[in-house]
Amino acid sequence: MELEVRHLRALCAIADAGSVRKAARRLGMSQPSLTTQLRRIENALGGQLFVRERTGCRPTPLGRSVLSRARPILADMTALVAEARDDAGHGGGQRLRIGSTGTTGSRAVAGWLRLLHDRCPEWDTTIHIDVSANTLLGMVAAGQLDAAFVHEVEGCPLRVPPGVANRVLVEREPQFVALPVDHPAAAKRELRLADLAQDRWMVDPTADGEWDGLRRIFAAAGVNPRVELGDYLTAGDLVAAGQVVIACQPTARARPGMAIRPLLGDPLAVRLLMAVRSGPTQSNRLDVVFAALRDAYIEVARANDAYSGWLERHASPLVA
Repeated sequence: MELEVRHLRALCAIADAGSVRKAARRLGMSQPSLTTQLRRIENALGGQLFVRERTGCRPTPLGRSVLSRARPILADMTALVAEARDDAGHGGGQRLRIGSTGTTGSRAVAGWLRLLHDRCPEWDTTIHIDVSANTLLGMVAAGQLDAAFVHEVEGCPLRVPPGVANRVLVEREPQFVALPVDHPAAAKRELRLADLAQDRWMVDPTADGEWDGLRRIFAAAGVNPRVELGDYLTAGDLVAAGQVVIACQPTARARPGMAIRPLLGDPLAVRLLMAVRSGPTQSNRLDVVFAALRDAYIEVARANDAYSGWLERHASPLVA
């Protein structure tokens, strides 16, 4: 087996994420596939690169040596690709690199891309998805992204690096709950946390602030439900199968077997932000990017019966 750039990228992702599971999500592949790839790389190099522990994994001395050589290679490849794209006619400020967390209004993200392609077809627009909002903020600070759509869980502030500014899309977006459609509480228009105190909840611990946000509202409501840790793609299937309930964006679309309801009093909320590098650089272009994001969000908000009803009851300007 000959090592390729994708293998080096996988090793760096595992080291940065601290676990194969988190790295697999960042790379957009399954955990078993990444585990198999790691074993092949270790077999090719003749030694173990990571020590597997309960809390994740850490590089071995051989792993640290390989990583110290891999990182400069990846940086050089990134620079080479960027320069080649510029030389091919994609430069001149026409490249647009945007990012989003996988859980931040994913339906709005699809509309955001569509509107940008429609309104600015001359731009070469690419998107990077990461479960961690803090990782995306770091990429904006490092100049790897021009803008990132992220959410900040109420009571759990993000780590905003120096040189990054946030444009507020929605100051306080309520988080709804997805529950099995045959759950007794699904018959209600709004739910109390007490209605779900005996259910199993699921939360993705790698999504910044979400586990802490849930614990805060559980404590305030005096409930202590069982909580499972997992990813939201799996969680959606488990909700439809009647196994768990989850907090979700109000713009989420219910799949068969699932109902989505608001929580009474909206105890759980997030702030929706578009992060950019601070300063006047490309401010006019970023105004266009932000306007497209806002229009895409309004589009999916109005198209969602549960959320549009909530917006009307709260006299939101989004439905004006």
